[in-house]
Formats: sequence, C-alpha cells, structure tokens
Amino acid sequence: MNGWNSLRDIIAVVSGANSHGSIQRPSMFDPAGEPAALVLDITWLLVGICGAIGVVVLAIIAFSLARCRAIPGDDREPAQVYGSNPIELAWTVIPLLIVFVLFMVSARGIFELERTTPPEGAIEVTVVGHRWWWEFDYGDLGVITAGELHVPYDEGKPTDIYLTLESADVAHSFWVPQLGPKMDVIPDRINHLWLQANRPGTFVGQCAEYCGNQHANMLITVVVEPRKDFEKWLSNQQRPAVEDPSVAEGRRLFLRTSCINCHTVRGTVANGTFAPDLTHLMSRNVIGSGVVRNTHDNLREWVWDPQNIKPGCEMPSMKLTREEVDLVCDYLETLK
Repeated sequence: MNGWNSLRDIIAVVSGANSHGSIQRPSMFDPAGEPAALVLDITWLLVGICGAIGVVVLAIIAFSLARCRAIPGDDREPAQVYGSNPIELAWTVIPLLIVFVLFMVSARGIFELERTTPPEGAIEVTVVGHRWWWEFDYGDLGVITAGELHVPYDEGKPTDIYLTLESADVAHSFWVPQLGPKMDVIPDRINHLWLQANRPGTFVGQCAEYCGNQHANMLITVVVEPRKDFEKWLSNQQRPAVEDPSVAEGRRLFLRTSCINCHTVRGTVANGTFAPDLTHLMSRNVIGSGVVRNTHDNLREWVWDPQNIKPGCEMPSMKLTREEVDLVCDYLETLK
C-alpha cells in the first residue's frame, strides 16, 4: 500500500458516507467564511498591484526598445533626461505609497485573523500537532479525537471556530484553505487561529510546514454538520468504549499488549496519550491521518505493520500473528 495516488482519492475518502453536505475541494479561491475571504481579498490586491507594476515596467521597456533602437548610420545617442524633479519625486513617492498600502492592508488582516480572544459563541478546540497526525481536544465537552474536527452549523448563521494550536514534537502548520489562513504550530509556543464556516460540508486541509517524511500524509478533515447531527456525534463521542462480549478475546489481547501505553480507550486500562484516542475509532473515515481508508482490510494491515502503509510513523509493528491481528481488529471494529 503506497497511500493516495492523488488528491482526488483523499477527497473521495473523507466524503465517504458523509451526509452533512458535499465534499469541498480544497481551494483558497472558494472561501467558506470571513477569514478565508479576507485572505483571498488581500491576495487579489497583491496580485493586482504587482500585476499593474509589471505591466507598467514592461510597457516602459517596450517603449524604450522601440524609441531607442539603433538606426544604421546614425551614431547619435538618444536624448537623456537630467535633473527632472517631478520624475525623481514620482520614482520615490509612488513606491513608498505602494509599500505603505500593502503594509497597512497586511497588518490589518494579520491583527484580525490572529485574534487572541475567541468570537462570541465560537466553538473552542485545542489542536495538537503530532508526527504525523492531528489531535482535537474539545476541553470541557470531554471529547478528544484525531484527524477529524466536527463542528455544528445553524442554518443561516456562520459557525466560528477558535483553535488553540500546540505541537507535541516539531514545527507543523495548520491550514484548511476554505475556512481560514495558515497558522504555524510550534513546540513550546501557543498560537491561535480563527476559522469560520458559512455552509455545511466536509472541508479538507493539510499540514503546510514540512515536518518530516510523512508530512504529505498529515490530512485535516473539518466536518461542518447541522447542529442536531453534531449533538448526536458529540453524545456518542462522550460515551466510554463499547464492550461487546463477542470480541472479549480480542479485547483481552489488546489490553495485554503495549498498545495501551500509547493509546486511550475510555472505560479500560488503556490510557496512553502519545497516539490517537481509539475509543470511537470506527466513527472516522480514515486511519493514519488520511493515508488510507478506515476499512476492514486496511485496519488489519495497519495493525500488522504500520510501516508498510506510512513509513517512518511512530507506531511500530507489534509482531502479532495474523490470527492475533484478526482478534485485535475484531475488537477495534466494535469501537464505534
């Protein structure tokens, strides 16, 4: 298994059986909220100003080439302009004005987007970047999940999302193009990011800072769903793990392995915090932060040896037999 062949594969899997609106192809040119629209406005302003400067410069070059081209037999030098105060003033003032406008617009955008207090009514989530997956902690709501960020949507009212960004290891960058700007996720530093969604759907993002050999497989999925569906999802996520007697042998095997030192399964002795919380593993569309679909076969291959799917990831092979892998995965598949 070599991961995704294209961005199309990623988009297809995160849409999955999602019934909360269409999958949104990641593009900064299709903003779904005020922060992303502000970034796009600044982008178009920069493109317009730089494009205008380019046109003027090219026009001057073209004029100079045509006006001052060499004429056979004519050794005269073209006329020169010396000591023109208006021209020299223009060459000084116009660039200063352009730089000032760009600085003011950019500064305003930065201060607006990097707010240190959440908007009123925003859903607040702490995001922790790991090599190579994202952890989402809903704080007082008592939910910690991985890879997928779920937020509610009320018809006709944009959803504000206020993220507190932390890193557990190296520098990452959180970016969901349609919901807001990029923001660095730095070790020993707390950053904040304001996102907004004005329509339901599944929005795809990506780590935008090279953080190691699996940087490209550090997917972000933001599911913006009607509030009643969000409340249903939240209620399920707050419950402890399902305890199905039919997979008791697989459960006992899982709890005897070192898996419990890294993973949490609420309601059991597994309380590790180094790796994703598995309490409701099967509620997610992907595993490995988007590297493969969360299917029966992929789950078994992942437990057998994650390095076959995501080389360099922090999870080692547990050296289980194929029969033991089946038992453990049968148990994991009940964690919905």
